[in-house]
Amino acid sequence: MRQSTDPPARDSFVRVRGAREHNLRGVDVDVPRDALTVFTGVSGSGKSSLAFGTLYAEAQRRYFESVAPYARRLIHQIGAPKVDSVTGLPPAVSLEQRRSTPGTRSSVGTVTLLSNSLRMLYSRAGTYPPGAPPLDSDAFSPNTAAGACPSCHGLGRVHRTSEELLVPDPGLSIRQGAVAAWPGAWQGKNLRDILEVLGHDVDRPWRELPARDREWILFTEEQPVVTVHPVRDADRIQRPYQGTYMSARHYVMRTFGSTKSATLRARAEKFLADSPCPVCAGSRLRPEALAVTFAGRTIAELAALALTELDAVLACAPPTGEAARVLAADLRARIGAVTELGLGYLSLDRTAPTLSAGELQRLRLATQLRSGLFGVVYVLDEPSAGLHPADTEALLGVLDRLKEAGNTVFVVEHHLDVVRHADWLVDVGPRAGEHGGRVLYSGPPKDLAGVPDSATARFLHPAPGSAGAGGRAERAPRTATGEVRLSGVTRHNLRDLSAAFPLGVFTAVTGVSGSGKSTLVGQVLAETVRERIAAAGPGFPVRRLVEVDQKPIGRTPRSNLATYTGLFDAVRALFTATPEARARGWKAGRFSFNVAGGRCETCQGEGFVSVELLFLPSTYAPCPLCAGARYNDETLQVRHAGLNIAEVLELTVEAAAAFFAEVPAADRALRALTDIGLGYLRLGQPATELSGGEAQRIKLANELQRVRRDHTLYLLDEPTTGLHPADVEVLLDRLHGLVDAGHSVVVVEHDMAVVAGADWVLDLGPGGGAEGGRVVAAGPPARVARSGEGLTAGYLARAMRLR
Repeated sequence: MRQSTDPPARDSFVRVRGAREHNLRGVDVDVPRDALTVFTGVSGSGKSSLAFGTLYAEAQRRYFESVAPYARRLIHQIGAPKVDSVTGLPPAVSLEQRRSTPGTRSSVGTVTLLSNSLRMLYSRAGTYPPGAPPLDSDAFSPNTAAGACPSCHGLGRVHRTSEELLVPDPGLSIRQGAVAAWPGAWQGKNLRDILEVLGHDVDRPWRELPARDREWILFTEEQPVVTVHPVRDADRIQRPYQGTYMSARHYVMRTFGSTKSATLRARAEKFLADSPCPVCAGSRLRPEALAVTFAGRTIAELAALALTELDAVLACAPPTGEAARVLAADLRARIGAVTELGLGYLSLDRTAPTLSAGELQRLRLATQLRSGLFGVVYVLDEPSAGLHPADTEALLGVLDRLKEAGNTVFVVEHHLDVVRHADWLVDVGPRAGEHGGRVLYSGPPKDLAGVPDSATARFLHPAPGSAGAGGRAERAPRTATGEVRLSGVTRHNLRDLSAAFPLGVFTAVTGVSGSGKSTLVGQVLAETVRERIAAAGPGFPVRRLVEVDQKPIGRTPRSNLATYTGLFDAVRALFTATPEARARGWKAGRFSFNVAGGRCETCQGEGFVSVELLFLPSTYAPCPLCAGARYNDETLQVRHAGLNIAEVLELTVEAAAAFFAEVPAADRALRALTDIGLGYLRLGQPATELSGGEAQRIKLANELQRVRRDHTLYLLDEPTTGLHPADVEVLLDRLHGLVDAGHSVVVVEHDMAVVAGADWVLDLGPGGGAEGGRVVAAGPPARVARSGEGLTAGYLARAMRLR
């Protein structure tokens, strides 16, 4: 590793020795305190393992040593890192792009604590109806018993069912399965038998049953108990039993509300209609709270405004006392911190699950600006993700303010403007996975140019005439082979918008956060193309639509890269064909960790078990029986080419490509994953450990291995998120290859190097929320850059070196 000889004036460093977390190879590195330090490197190089897995984890471990054992149970802990020593490390605050989904009751207001201030404003300075008693601030919260609408319990929406949903085919009889909402197997037969005992005709078509009987069968709250005499089977005798009836609605509502099975819940949801609560009209609050106003509006009405609009209302509201003045001023200051980060288009009632990971992280960052903490380490995970270059400039100002307040800021980042702005740079690499894990350089960014192994250096200090990560800026744009035209689009902040998407080319859709890009591409364009493919048949030039987003490829550790891509089927087939497996009569199911038989039953194929500790939080440890292998000893005795199935799942994609070179079904998938830059991932790596960018590239690789000749339209939402410029080059090579093969690609993108290499640019804006939603400029990149219209033009011109 090259350590700069030009450290900050004060010898005040965090010193790491022997870091071995994940792929780190005994890393030693010194990082200055009271400075802005960026950790960079290609995807999978180990930079997050150093910043989060080592530095933040060690800071958290030390803090918890000072906390009472009982209190530790109440706080999530991430475990001690594998490191020899870390010295000079202050307490740390982590602001990650969390992959877990927030609850539906979480919102912009609760994440930023703005809701607390707004509720206090209404409680202390609201205008009450004559004779109404003052309300506590909790009465203005839909998340408390005092404030929640009793009809929808503060959710704002209710789930209801109907005969049409519960019985989709009234021509069937009950015996034939007319009541589709009922469970299958024995439970469904039990309910049918009970109805027969109660005197209902289960063989008559549903539509011919009396209306009163149909109503009772589907909606009654009665639960009669009857004696059922099952029909005897030839091979067994079934004794009479006491059966309890449950209506179809009761079963669906109980399952939807209480089951822990995602499959059962999803099935129950099919028989429910979601609609605004008829009592509170979706406001989520009790009538008493909605009767109180401020500036002539209810709290629900203010919470529905974009933050920029809310700020304007507060600015114009006449002061009604000291409490109103102080609380309104506090609210405006808090709103200012959020809007500074480009999130002024959000409303307080916007639910957290609808926010991107980048938006959530920036909301928490805005909250930290108001915390007044001093002398701590902030560890941030790609805060520029999802940001237009104009918003990134504001982000840099926020990071500087955190540092100037006496804090140390560590940022894992790929955005070159953030990297250049840093006081100190730690570059990890040189490549990913087992080929990375070394600190190549630690020092001021200006000196990275002299590090030959660094993938970052050639982008941070590009040679004259190079095209950057986009790599295609000097090539003439392709000529379109057709177009998909949208007219009169009105949705969210899009107002009567018309736009044309050329076919046979690479199109980049740009604009600031909240300008309407995802609505236009991910919703309107996708829906339109899908409908036209179905309606027009061969007459529509696009034959297939492929949407590649950043949603997880699975929600549990049981889902992994191998299962998602179909590789696991090929792996199990190989092991099933071995002489040992054939001699024992084992089928493919024997080699699945998701079913009984071959898996370890102690951990049920999870590979780990939950350990309950007295006075400490539950923790997870490798299974004591299989040591994390997931399979029982008998299954692990079967080997293919010297490896058992657990060892195969531990292979990286790169290693597996050599291992399965002679297996066509596996080779195609592995080659696609390698070509898109994911060779460092393990086959059995749980889906929960993958970033959004990795999940998106896995989905794309899954599509690339089955590319067809039919004209396909690929829609991607910010595909370069989380990617180092070197990885962006690899990804773009594959995407442009799709266009060269005759397909169409549309990406929502903020990386101006990528936009510069596109054939067509559609820029939305000019601002976010109500200030966006229209086409600012459209055309080849050079034309948009020279147009001077909107915020994108100047940054694109700089990327294309037109100025």
